[in-house]
Amino acid sequence: MNTSPSPRTRRITRFSSAVAATALCAALAGCGITVPADPGGTLAAVSGGTLRVGTSPDDGLVGMTGGEPSGSIVDLVEDFADSIDAETEWTVDSEETLVTMLEAGDLDLIAGGITAETPWLDRAGVSRGHPGIDGADGREIVMLVPLGENAFLSELETFLDAKVGP
Repeated sequence: MNTSPSPRTRRITRFSSAVAATALCAALAGCGITVPADPGGTLAAVSGGTLRVGTSPDDGLVGMTGGEPSGSIVDLVEDFADSIDAETEWTVDSEETLVTMLEAGDLDLIAGGITAETPWLDRAGVSRGHPGIDGADGREIVMLVPLGENAFLSELETFLDAKVGP
């Protein structure tokens, strides 16, 4: 005895599934739910605005030229800012001070010689490690963002993957 559904039944099932999936997507979009999300609205705030970046000098990655940060990390962050139509505003200080500023909402991003071994995992969102950054000498460089700002982190990681490789 053949118990498999007929071709007509399979077509009806597929059509019903497609209608249900479309209705679910429409309902989620109508609720304003997006994935990944930014509870603090970082990506929306910096896109077309100002990207506040903290950094600390690190040989090969971040130097100081005429009182301004320079180097491969600075160039990379400036390119990221361009990609989201943002201007950068740099703060140079110690890592601990920068992380405190990030937690207080005074910075959007920390970039420098921070590696995947960072001790700031419980205080900041951390990007994937990228070993292909000029001047990193094989270190996997990460960048820090405010905790929970996953849309901003996703945008940054997509940019870094395209620019320096995953």
